[in-house]
Amino acid sequence: MARKMTRRSNAVSAATRRTEAVSGASVLAVAVGAAALGALAIGALAIGRLAVGRLVIRRARFGTLEVDELRVRKLRVVEAEGPRS
Repeated sequence: MARKMTRRSNAVSAATRRTEAVSGASVLAVAVGAAALGALAIGALAIGRLAVGRLVIRRARFGTLEVDELRVRKLRVVEAEGPRS
């Protein structure tokens, strides 16, 4: 009789170990997936910042322009010409 109880307790402990192993693996998989998703998000933000930084405004007309601080590497001033068509 004691032998049957030992087998049963061994089976229960083996099933418990398998459950713990599966939950540990699934937690690890979720963590790896979250890290990969975070890396993709950071990469998308970096690419977006580069794209916005390279935008060029060819023509802009302002009635009034107020600038708080301006740093210019190269400034070329062209006298106002007549309207272009």
